[in-house]
Amino acid sequence: MPLGSTTNMLNPVHHAINLISIPAICWLSLLPIIVFLAHQLPHFKTSLRPKGCRRLGLAADQSNLRDEFDPKYSHGVPESSVDVDGRPSWRIKSLFTYPIKSCAGIELDVSDVERTGLTHDRQFCFAEYISPSPGTVSSPAHTQWTMRTMRDGQFSRMALIRPEIWIPDPTASDYSSDLEEVKSHGVMIIYYPRVPSWRNGLLAYLEHIAITLGLLHAEQSFRVPLSPPSDLLSNYPSTRVKVWKDSPFAYDYAQHIPPSLLDFLCAPGNESSSSRGPLTLFRVHPSYHREIFRCAPRKETLGFQPITGFADAYPLHLLNLASVRDVAARCALSIAHLSIRRFRANIIIQGPKAFAEDHWKRIQIYSRSGSYKNKEVDKDAVRGIEIYASCRTMRCKLPNVDPDTGIRHLNEPDQTLRSYRRIDPGDWNYAALGMQLVPAVQSIPPSPPTPTLVL
Repeated sequence: MPLGSTTNMLNPVHHAINLISIPAICWLSLLPIIVFLAHQLPHFKTSLRPKGCRRLGLAADQSNLRDEFDPKYSHGVPESSVDVDGRPSWRIKSLFTYPIKSCAGIELDVSDVERTGLTHDRQFCFAEYISPSPGTVSSPAHTQWTMRTMRDGQFSRMALIRPEIWIPDPTASDYSSDLEEVKSHGVMIIYYPRVPSWRNGLLAYLEHIAITLGLLHAEQSFRVPLSPPSDLLSNYPSTRVKVWKDSPFAYDYAQHIPPSLLDFLCAPGNESSSSRGPLTLFRVHPSYHREIFRCAPRKETLGFQPITGFADAYPLHLLNLASVRDVAARCALSIAHLSIRRFRANIIIQGPKAFAEDHWKRIQIYSRSGSYKNKEVDKDAVRGIEIYASCRTMRCKLPNVDPDTGIRHLNEPDQTLRSYRRIDPGDWNYAALGMQLVPAVQSIPPSPPTPTLVL
């Protein structure tokens, strides 16, 4: 048979193979995407709104700190002055509650005040299971859960863990007293950045594309009950957790911690990815608050001994915006825009000159009814909360962490603070900025007048 004839006979075969190969190649190239979509389907954008609840806090574009870098806050104004809207110039600028110790805060427009501080503040903390160095006969070693914060350099990424608080709302269309969300007094949704699948380069690339296209959240999340439901208490064992010198019992929420959260904290390049003990989430046990003594007013003064949850030492932390602007001006070459959010205060005030708060002893905060345009303060239309200023806030290096990136600056603002704010005779080694407060309230009545802080 002539060679040309053989070639002609093979051409149809080659053509058929090509017809089969092209779609096969297309399907094979799409296979990783199909596998990825199937793997990530549960994480695609869906509504996370807990049933029968509403979210607490202000949206980012509603923040009262949007203008915090305005030069007008660098100077104090007379206490008796008012602004163009008739509002007192000395007033609360912003309120923050920090549900999880050392994690992102929630800005509020109003908050109840309890013995432990603002409602929901520092009621949760992350803890690591620590195995100490071998002990001695007289002092044997023992393992223990130990609270972890951004003070621990390897946990700077905690700044990027973002909680949302959702509380029962009887006006919600899907509200029911039988809902698990209602039985637990609400829900906390915990968000954290999605970490690329660094063990699989192709999967990481596909995740990046999905996030860019808006198909996949840039954050992952999980939810926990604000309080363990009474019928499920056995699922939340009471366990001791070391909080500085105290070791109170707290509810262990380990069952809710997803592996992806640990992946985030242990991502390659993060200091905390080295050998480390297990992590869990604790919730304050209402029967085991930590009593505060130190510089706090005593029971003989208040009628009760002050308590706190997982806060460092006192229920409330106050900062004066002018004071932080003074610090910011001194370290502007290192940090162009030093946000007051680095210092994690509950109450941010405007009006007083820088560091005027250093010498305060007691504060009265009013919630005024009626219009601010009425410049005459009707004493019958206001109700106040008395707050004791217990001591100045002694600063560690935690504010060196940028709350927007979780990156720790090597020196600032700690170095600048130490250069001129080591003013407290109680501890000359540390700089002072802000005030630690104790509210003079023990309980919150279920109906007005409920003690509140309002803007």
